[in-house]
Amino acid sequence: MFNNATTGAGGHAPGVAPTQVPVVLVEDHAILREGLKALIEFEAELKVVGEAGCAQDGVELAERLQPQVVVTDLALPGRSGIALITELQEKCPETRILVLTAHNTEEYIRAALNAGATGYVLKDSSRAELIQAIRSVATGRQFLCQEVSARILSRYLMPQEAPKPTASSATVTGREREVLTSIALGHSNKHIARLLNLSVKTVEKHRSNLMRKLGLHNTAAVTMFAIRNGYVRSEEVAGVNTAVHT
Repeated sequence: MFNNATTGAGGHAPGVAPTQVPVVLVEDHAILREGLKALIEFEAELKVVGEAGCAQDGVELAERLQPQVVVTDLALPGRSGIALITELQEKCPETRILVLTAHNTEEYIRAALNAGATGYVLKDSSRAELIQAIRSVATGRQFLCQEVSARILSRYLMPQEAPKPTASSATVTGREREVLTSIALGHSNKHIARLLNLSVKTVEKHRSNLMRKLGLHNTAAVTMFAIRNGYVRSEEVAGVNTAVHT
């Protein structure tokens, strides 16, 4: 059953204003959940609508409440946080997932992003960075905390050698390259549409065609492809994550 989970009648999250972002917490330590809830709800536009102590309860709670964001640890009793992310992708495709964990190895980071997480923040990050991460993923933008960004992107820093395009990059059209670059820089579909003077549906079509053509499955993979092929610099991508949102 739910561990200190909050649910509303008929499966609706109670007490959430139209301007608020509903958030579900999945963390097996009750005292950490209480602290996270207090930190998050200090921001008027964020509302914790439910809490769960394991992956199974987290999935059931997310299905019931359909939050905009799920904040989850990876080390959970029973099934892992990776399994939770995978299942949420299937059952709650509109929900964005932010990992908040102590695991800082590339193995865990890649596993979470490949499973479908939109953001990855370490537990020793600042409160400001956590809030920034929730705000970012709520709008569909990828967010990696500074330490994770440095760890992932450092592999693609080649100061003495220009990035070599991969074979598949030759199939990218000029317009697709513009869309791909914008995605890697963290822009939303609406923002890309404005930048390129396209409709949102056209941007979505380009995005879908790109990912299918290149065999990419999420925004993180698109970003790595853009860096490897010289479409963006890793410093630019890192700057997206460290920019202050106001």
